[in-house]
Amino acid sequence: MKQQAFLNMVMPFKDKVFRMAKRLLVSTEEAEDATQELYLKLWKNKHKLKSYKSIEAFAMTMTKNYCLDRLKSKQANNLTLVHSNYKDTHANLDKSIELQDSIDKIHQLINKLPEKQRIIIQLRDIEQYDYDEIAEIVQMNPTAIRVTLSRARKTIREKLKQQHAYGLG
Repeated sequence: MKQQAFLNMVMPFKDKVFRMAKRLLVSTEEAEDATQELYLKLWKNKHKLKSYKSIEAFAMTMTKNYCLDRLKSKQANNLTLVHSNYKDTHANLDKSIELQDSIDKIHQLINKLPEKQRIIIQLRDIEQYDYDEIAEIVQMNPTAIRVTLSRARKTIREKLKQQHAYGLG
């Protein structure tokens, strides 16, 4: 496979790979390293890529596994889970700060979810994958994914209600 053909196959989803890595790892630099490592692995195995039903799902699975391995490694002792990829430049300063606070609260709540819920909410609600694609990435059946996603959303909704009811913020 020529380099250009390879790039045409894998570049359309590079931002999704990066966002997934950033969701699971601590920093932009860590996510960039993970993305670079993934693309290096894909390049080394480029002759096998056409045998996969979905190269994108395969790449997302590799990203998830690589990031989880990094988190479990000794090098990851100081890593925490953070993510923010939304900026609204059109809102006035007050609204912008309020919006960012809300987004930060939701991301904090997502980061407190169990690992499977965190990954599934990232793939479905942020990356907009359909249930079959998520099933391929996380190796669960679509029904289990729907249940897990429902539980994750319910947990976030309940925590937000608690914070608003008690005036915490």
